[in-house]
Amino acid sequence: MRFILRHLNSLGVINKFDSFLLHYHTNSLKSNHTLKHYLESGKPIKALLNFRHRFRESPSFIDSFSVLFAIKASSAQKASSFDGRQIHALVRKLGFNTVIQIQTSLVGFYSSAGDLDDARQVFDETPEKENVVLWTAMISAYTENENFVEAIKLFKRMEEEKIELDEVIVTAALSACADLGAVQMGERIYSRSIRRKRRLAMDLTLRNSLLNMYVKSGEIEKARKLFDETVRKDVTTYTSMIFGYALNGQARESLELFKKMKTIDDQSQDTVITPNDVTFIGVLMACSHGGLVEEGKEYFKSMIVDYNMKPREAHFGCMVDLFCRSGHLKNAHEFINQMPIKPNAVIWRTLLGACSLHGNVELGEEIQRRIFELDRDHVGDYVALSNIYASKGMWDEKSKVRDRVRKRRVPGKSWIELGSIITEFVSGHDDNDKQLIMGEISEVLRCLVSCMRSFDCVIENFNLNY
Repeated sequence: MRFILRHLNSLGVINKFDSFLLHYHTNSLKSNHTLKHYLESGKPIKALLNFRHRFRESPSFIDSFSVLFAIKASSAQKASSFDGRQIHALVRKLGFNTVIQIQTSLVGFYSSAGDLDDARQVFDETPEKENVVLWTAMISAYTENENFVEAIKLFKRMEEEKIELDEVIVTAALSACADLGAVQMGERIYSRSIRRKRRLAMDLTLRNSLLNMYVKSGEIEKARKLFDETVRKDVTTYTSMIFGYALNGQARESLELFKKMKTIDDQSQDTVITPNDVTFIGVLMACSHGGLVEEGKEYFKSMIVDYNMKPREAHFGCMVDLFCRSGHLKNAHEFINQMPIKPNAVIWRTLLGACSLHGNVELGEEIQRRIFELDRDHVGDYVALSNIYASKGMWDEKSKVRDRVRKRRVPGKSWIELGSIITEFVSGHDDNDKQLIMGEISEVLRCLVSCMRSFDCVIENFNLNY
């Protein structure tokens, strides 16, 4: 580019202003290429440092592309939201807040930082909202931060405003329905979507999302029906169904489907479907829930030897859970100590829970010390250890552990789907409307108890004083 620029200058083809523009464009391209390279190489901090240096040296070379790369770098590093907020301020200063790609990236940044209020503010302040990608980013932000009700509300608004749908946005909405257990809502979203856009009915990714929703909601018969009706299946289709059987305690059905996946060809495809590492998580879960210790050990070995897969934390966690559910606490402890990676707190907690169930004080105390090295503020750990002491009648030790609890548990949440309405309940919530609903539920429960007593049913430990 520099050679061309000098050659054109020597010929008198361009004037000084044109020369400046070419020089500006060349340097911007080069700088943006550097930022992109750092991002693709997994070095977001270097990308941010490079962006900061460029801005200090020559602010004129900062364009919308370099700002976009800087936002993505802020999202990727996840260490601090300070850099991202500074870049957001710069976006406003430079007038880039009308660039839809930048606004979408800012929504993603605030989502990764867990700041849904600022993400929604960026969404609301975007002047033109016809772009489905922006809506997808905001709905995904709600879903990823477990605010599923708001995700569904925003999707409904999107439908009302006649924004063109695609498989990605419908998949995000179905994902929210899956986590809510709102099957009827998900079915309505799916049926309306394929009516508005016929080609979506043939989209395998969308069908897999619907299947996943049935699986997570425990609708195993509907899931199997959809599975059988899907002509062309991929590894995700099989994996979702394998998970469905595993989560619902149907271990044998899960493993039979896994064998079929590896050995039989569907009529519409010529090759056998190869399982991936997620498939093996489902298989190991099935073995764990079915108490199939030896089969689980064989599948774990097969994943490494036959498929050349490197186990992840989830696979190790499934194996620990397999041993713990079967009461093999010693084997679980030995397995953890022999793991090639450092066990996380979740894996240790699985064993701690088993110690609580079986009243193993000595091992429970050792596991608790290991967990404290990783995380000292998880309330459930204190509860589990206190339960171990209680099971052995060690009341003084139980009281000491309880006294060490420094904060309360996160309140539990539940959702109830009634027609087209989803109501969220939070433990200890004092919202007047929800208290009224709770009062109505309590009255129904009292009627049920009264009916049960009229049939001479024994009611034990039943408390209706909310």
